[in-house]
Amino acid sequence: MTKSPFYTAEHEAFRDVVRRFVDKEIAPFASAWDEAGEFPRALYAKAADIGLLGLGFPGEFGGVAADQFMKIVSSQELARAGAGGVSASLMSHSIGAPPIARAARPEVKARVLPEILSGRKISALAITEPSGGSDVANLRTKAVRDGDHYVVSGEKTFITSGMRADYITVAVRTGGPGPAGVSLLLIPGDTPGLTRTKLNKMGWWASDTATLHFDGCRVPVENLIGEEGQGFKLIMHNFNSERMGMAASCTAFARVCLDDAIAYAKERQTFGKPLAQHQVIRHKLVDMAQRVAASQAMLEMLAWRLEQGDNPVAEICMMKNQATQTMAYCASEAVQIFGGAGFMRGVRVERIYREVKVNAIGGGTEEIMKDLASRQMGL
Repeated sequence: MTKSPFYTAEHEAFRDVVRRFVDKEIAPFASAWDEAGEFPRALYAKAADIGLLGLGFPGEFGGVAADQFMKIVSSQELARAGAGGVSASLMSHSIGAPPIARAARPEVKARVLPEILSGRKISALAITEPSGGSDVANLRTKAVRDGDHYVVSGEKTFITSGMRADYITVAVRTGGPGPAGVSLLLIPGDTPGLTRTKLNKMGWWASDTATLHFDGCRVPVENLIGEEGQGFKLIMHNFNSERMGMAASCTAFARVCLDDAIAYAKERQTFGKPLAQHQVIRHKLVDMAQRVAASQAMLEMLAWRLEQGDNPVAEICMMKNQATQTMAYCASEAVQIFGGAGFMRGVRVERIYREVKVNAIGGGTEEIMKDLASRQMGL
């Protein structure tokens, strides 16, 4: 990767730590875990030991101070394994736990966050519902106050880490229609009335994904995150961070496709010479490199703006689309360059190709990103 002015010696030292972790603990097993449909739970504690899980969380709970560029390093080094399912579930706390750190009651933070950030417990976020997808303002899962508990009924679906999560940050309706009636509740995974159904997917095989069923689940009032009716704002704030993380990962997945395609094209002999010596292949590789470089530059500039206190919502939405489109292009071209070898399971470009669509859908679809960006632009 070309040197960037945004990364300090501290960033690069952390990059080295995460790269060694990925090379030792994830990359050798990525294909087998994909076929198994899961990865060992012990990986969470190993990730916690190098500070990966605590990144950006308060130090008093086991967190590690981190700026936007440290988070980019984390996302992009994990992506080098070409195992999006592992990254998604291993880091599901990065979307499930921030609302807890931001707005939960002090006693809840003190009890829950150290367990999550140490890798002893798994955190998940449950927003999407079967009836509404990303339409957060119109979610239907209800939480009705009954004394010192809320009684929760409804369903959530496509929930990453849904089968194994010990703590689930759940969007519920505590009030009337629209965003003002939405709240967030922290629901323990062993709550009576909670059942889970495993979902089979096109990609992210190693990540457990589930539909959650809440049938009269009684949740203590103190598990309310923030105040009643504040859930929508907390969710929207969380989305910005999630989309930046996805953009960083997708750009890195695209770079993996480029790097692997270059290596294969130099080695593969066709018609008496290396594949890379055919002009059409060289042009493909340059087109891939151009898109990766543009996406990385946009990502880093947005990270810098966030560090300056800016809130470029429209550009973050466009960045998410830019990165997922770059990933889609590079994954497709890499498989094409690999030919039949790219169609075989067990190589990184094949896994990444299967995981293109989940990134274009998750965290807000491409269409929603365009609509949100246009609204932010006053169109």
